[in-house]
Amino acid sequence: MLVSRIAAVTDPRTLPLTVTIVLFIALFGFGSVMYTGFFSLQVLLDLLVDNAFLLIVGIGVTFVILSGGIDLSVGSVVAFTTIAEAVMAEHWHWSVWVIVPIVLVIGTLFGAIQGALIHFFKLQAFVITLAGMFVARGICFLITLDSIPITDPTFKAISTLRIPIGSAAVSTNVVIAFVTLLAAIYVAHYSRFGRNVYAIGGNERSALLMGLPVASTKVGVYALSGFCSALGGVAFTFYVLSGYGLQAQGMELDAIAASVIGGTLLTGGVGYVVGTLFGVGILGTIQTLITFDGTLSSWWTRIFIGALLCVFCLLQRIIERHARADRRTGGTTQGGRVKHVDRPSAKTPAVQNAIEHPMTSRALES
Repeated sequence: MLVSRIAAVTDPRTLPLTVTIVLFIALFGFGSVMYTGFFSLQVLLDLLVDNAFLLIVGIGVTFVILSGGIDLSVGSVVAFTTIAEAVMAEHWHWSVWVIVPIVLVIGTLFGAIQGALIHFFKLQAFVITLAGMFVARGICFLITLDSIPITDPTFKAISTLRIPIGSAAVSTNVVIAFVTLLAAIYVAHYSRFGRNVYAIGGNERSALLMGLPVASTKVGVYALSGFCSALGGVAFTFYVLSGYGLQAQGMELDAIAASVIGGTLLTGGVGYVVGTLFGVGILGTIQTLITFDGTLSSWWTRIFIGALLCVFCLLQRIIERHARADRRTGGTTQGGRVKHVDRPSAKTPAVQNAIEHPMTSRALES
């Protein structure tokens, strides 16, 4: 029993997530020991209250990275969403229940267009989403150069609503983020679309040979990222109650960092959506530790995040090399052990490997 548990923890598919969870617990434990009042339910929940919008955006980015892509436009889409909501609420006096579906549709279409350009024209995701970042941010300043405060009563009511949890409370944004997280976990791990995303991220050529709908899946992944970016923008608007074109600068990098620290392999095909939750938790905990200390500059947050990214990228490389070594010995990694398997000659090793382990086909590819 103990051996099987150790093998499950050291499995290349789960080891990064395990490291992330342990690191989060260690950081929160360190803060609880060092600072009075740190160890409390409200402080823990405040990590979600202050970063709910980042979690939502990070979920969309996680799907993109799992598919082997990247999306740099998410922060600009968040800013555009805040501007669009502010204009429609304050200048046009539309209801929030009309505004939110409109901005979600716009964000989804924006992501789908990027996905279509990337797949059908064989363009680099980095370049297309970088262009999308400039376009969305530019549109913000075409609409207005000023910050627009939102005074709509419904927006304010949603923003100030608090849901009690024991002796603490959370905002509406936390509920939105957790509903999004649960839906994303189901889509990623229990739906055909999610299995296709893992297969494409593991090895797109093998996915094509297996007859998977690569085109629709890749477009769908970027559409999902656009949807999550717009939904994150909605949550961010509830958080700040204003729209401004300079908001959410660098959020795309924070979302990528949360996903990678959460255990998602940058090369695609390996990772868990729930890891992004702990990745966001780690980023929030670092910020909270610096706030409690009171003597450190806020720029130390960036320094620590950069160091963590380097460590996790190094960890990913070590795991990938270990998996490749197992692959060369003729085995397939299962539960941390090497198991020899006989592959039918009718299938290429890449196709057979993608069939057996779609989540690790990238890591195990020789």
